Amino acid sequence: MSGRLIYLIGPSGSGKDSLLDAARTRLAERGCRIVRRVITRSAEAVGEAALGVSTQQFAEMEAQGAFALSWHANGLSYGIPREIDDWLAAGDDVLVNGSRGHLQNARARYPQMLVVLLTVDQAVLCERLLARGRESVAEIDARLARNARFNKRVLADNDPALHVLDNSGALENTVERLLACIDEQSACA
Repeated sequence: MSGRLIYLIGPSGSGKDSLLDAARTRLAERGCRIVRRVITRSAEAVGEAALGVSTQQFAEMEAQGAFALSWHANGLSYGIPREIDDWLAAGDDVLVNGSRGHLQNARARYPQMLVVLLTVDQAVLCERLLARGRESVAEIDARLARNARFNKRVLADNDPALHVLDNSGALENTVERLLACIDEQSACA
């Protein structure tokens, strides 16, 4: 029996890291592993508990085939360790914090994956991005526009493997909906 890849996507500021942290124990109880990504940013950077590596280290790891999936976005490089293939083969579900821009490549490699799109009301997302203080207002406006275009395009596909979760409200409600989505998909597998 093989496990399923659960590919979590959403705009920066949608709360993916918060959702993963809040759901971690309950996902583990369901036999679902959460992957620690490799990212070319400082280990001291605020955000997810990723493995921070230099650009050179990342390139070497990528060239050595260390990643099942990798992509480059927003001036950074991201990698999903190859060990997920072993976990999937052993029957474990594996949840990754993926990339909207890399979605088609991930689908090509894992055609049976479950895609979870975390959305947030644009006004709430704008507030969250402003509160982080990482980007200028112009950069945030551009990010919000890209997010709106992506959501319109991906939702127009009516993909049955895509599940949309709104994280504009209480995080615990989103955790419950994520778990219900995973449980529902397990029953159908």
